[in-house]
Amino acid sequence: MPRSFLVSVAGLSGLIPFLFGINAMLRPAHALTFFNLPYTTSVADRAVLDGLLFIYGARDIFMGCALFATSAYNARKPTGWVLLATAAVGGADGLMCKMVGTGEEWSHWGYAPVLALLALALLR
Repeated sequence: MPRSFLVSVAGLSGLIPFLFGINAMLRPAHALTFFNLPYTTSVADRAVLDGLLFIYGARDIFMGCALFATSAYNARKPTGWVLLATAAVGGADGLMCKMVGTGEEWSHWGYAPVLALLALALLR
């Protein structure tokens, strides 16, 4: 069976969370800039924040790897479901920004609808 173009695009879109995850694990202060949140100067608070950003990074790497894996097998519907979940996470990240008062974070909400539309195309 030939690889579907949409499945290939979905697999490549796994680079978004994968690279964000690596960034969060290696450069937590920089990762916070995507949420318009300040990096703390307190050593104790920084340890907690770095730990949470490490977990956030692992979550993002997992999402990227799940997209890579499902698309590698040309699994249209599983790729669509993983992509829809990835879009929901992006939407939740944007909602968190709004809730804490850093604004409606369009760097998250901008790509979430695109991923959701691609997911819906894969699920039809």
